[in-house]
Amino acid sequence: MSVFRRCCRPGCGRPAVATLIYAYADSTAVVGPLAPEQDPHSWDLCERHSAHITAPVGWDMVRVEQVDITEDPEESEQPEAAEDAAHAAFFARTLNTSLDDLDESELTALAEAVREAGEAGRVTTGLVDTSADPIEYSASHDFNDPATSNHPVHRTKRIEAHLAAHKAQRRAHLRVVPDPSENADKDSGTE
Repeated sequence: MSVFRRCCRPGCGRPAVATLIYAYADSTAVVGPLAPEQDPHSWDLCERHSAHITAPVGWDMVRVEQVDITEDPEESEQPEAAEDAAHAAFFARTLNTSLDDLDESELTALAEAVREAGEAGRVTTGLVDTSADPIEYSASHDFNDPATSNHPVHRTKRIEAHLAAHKAQRRAHLRVVPDPSENADKDSGTE
């Protein structure tokens, strides 16, 4: 059974691709890659909500796009490796874990996942068809058309009409049969 984590925003069923963590001591909100395990003090967000989330008034917002874990950032050939390691350390600190606490296989798996997410541009699970967003409508969508509008007034009328047609169809096999006692009374001449 494959289970993926969903966005924690109410009414959103999209798969989570990022984790939001509040570092209260630093007055900082951190949005980074999806944490390996769900934490009760963090919030999983989909791509759309992670892109539009804002920090509370007076707080800083830090967006960590990629976490690249290297053994020694000064020895790396990549100039941004030191910055990535600093982001990774900050992200790990806000998760109340240390990079030293992770074993080599966990570090390798995290680095691979982040690298793949950076190459693909986003993290997807493959369990949901993301080709068309069910919440978004095309620019030419007519919200006033009763046949296609999702407004509760129009939707209720469509549902009532559908239920009435279904109810009539359901009872089409039934017939009205005369009462045998009435037929016997008519035949005997008493009314």
